[in-house]
Amino acid sequence: MMMGLGPLLLVFMLGLCLTPPTLAQDDYRYRHFLDQHYDAKPQGRNDEYCDTMMRRRGLTSPCKDTNTFIHGTKNKIKAVCEDKNGKPYGANFRISKSPFQVTTCKHRGGSPRPPCYYRATAGSRDIVIACERGLPVHFDESFYRP
Repeated sequence: MMMGLGPLLLVFMLGLCLTPPTLAQDDYRYRHFLDQHYDAKPQGRNDEYCDTMMRRRGLTSPCKDTNTFIHGTKNKIKAVCEDKNGKPYGANFRISKSPFQVTTCKHRGGSPRPPCYYRATAGSRDIVIACERGLPVHFDESFYRP
C-alpha cells in the first residue's frame, strides 16, 4: 500500500517551520557579533582606523561610546566558547585562555551625533564573551593578563 505525499509533506514543512528560527537567530546574533567586534587583518590600529571602522560598521549614529575589535581567526574566537581556548567566567561568560590582539575605540567626546572621532588603544588582551550554542554572541570586556 502506498502512502500519500500529504502527510510526508506536512511533517517536512512542520520541521522547516520549527527548526530554522532558532538556528537563524543564532546565526544572526553571531553575525552581529562579527560585524561589531571582528576584524581579522586590521590596516593600522590608530585613531584613523577607529574612525573608519566605526563608520563602516554602522556604529556612529549615534556615536557609540566604546567598541573593541578582535584581530585573529574566527575559529580561534569560537574556541573561547569551548574548552580549547576558553573557560567559564562569571555567571554566563567565557574568558579566553590565551590573549588576542585587540583594538579598542573610545569616543573622544563632544556630540553623540556624527561626525564621530575615536581614540584607539591597541594591545594584547584576554577577552570575555558570551556564547550561545558554541558561537560568540556578545563581547563583554578585555583586560591585560596580570
